Amino acid sequence: MKLTLSETAAALSGAKKLVVTAHVNPDGDAIGSTLGLMHLLRGLGKDVTVLLDDDIPAGFHVLPGYDVIRRPSEDEKIACDLFVVLDTMTDRIGKAAASVHAPRLINIDHHHTNPGNDKEDLYLDATRAATCEIIYDLAKEMDATLSKEAAMCLYTGLATDTGFFRFSNAASHTYRAAADLLDAGAQPNVISEALEVKPLQTVKDLGEALSQMEMFADGKASGIFLTQAQTARMESTESFIGHIRVIDGVDVAVVLKCKEPELCRVSMRSKHVDVSRIATMFDGGGHVRAAGCTLKMPFEQAKATIMEAIEKAIREGWIA
Repeated sequence: MKLTLSETAAALSGAKKLVVTAHVNPDGDAIGSTLGLMHLLRGLGKDVTVLLDDDIPAGFHVLPGYDVIRRPSEDEKIACDLFVVLDTMTDRIGKAAASVHAPRLINIDHHHTNPGNDKEDLYLDATRAATCEIIYDLAKEMDATLSKEAAMCLYTGLATDTGFFRFSNAASHTYRAAADLLDAGAQPNVISEALEVKPLQTVKDLGEALSQMEMFADGKASGIFLTQAQTARMESTESFIGHIRVIDGVDVAVVLKCKEPELCRVSMRSKHVDVSRIATMFDGGGHVRAAGCTLKMPFEQAKATIMEAIEKAIREGWIA
């Protein structure tokens, strides 16, 4: 069932114990929205647990609550009144799905590719640049106090999902929300500096990744394809795609990481092509200009598959 903003706020306000999660391979919006909602709900006297089934990039240590994020376990079942899935479809939350027992699940998202399903309630607002922007809307609807802790987390999601306000998805409401979050105590300089800092090894890993970058689709696409051994060894790969997206003539950039012998994660960015159409071909999703999916196949097959799909999209002009 699709919910309104007020219905979603009422459900959150009415629950006493909640578990909040987001997608695997969490980015700034996933981490910021889960922690931001946690702070808001705890401020209303709720018992809130944050589960994320993946490694959390070290740069996000600056966010209040970073140290309370838990990794789900298949051997553990957490009972709660309400299970809240943020920033993704519910089939992309990894082991969190099997670790929580709740009578109701609410999915809150801003990705237009999220269709929802008959086992959940969905609040979707694709006009918002980030799920953190929706959580900001919910804070106002619930009359929750925007603490400094919540503001730091929510601002991070706004900043990262808009490319620090460089991308076209940043609308006037986004800037007004950001201003309110600054007034509530968010510190943009602290956040950006923390996320910019890279360990020496990460810089070396970036150099290695760029050295093996591949151009394809007649120079209109660029890709970094990391084997399972490379993926396991490299601590942080989040910034890689930005470095190949800016190449002159490139429309679509892709980073593929092999996580398991037959499981590869794909991230795509574009300037014109609707990469969300590519992602949905493989049960993924995202935005027109930024999307991702998981390919359950060996590395070489996954690499060939995603390259072929991108070439097809460019050749057939899948322009948004």
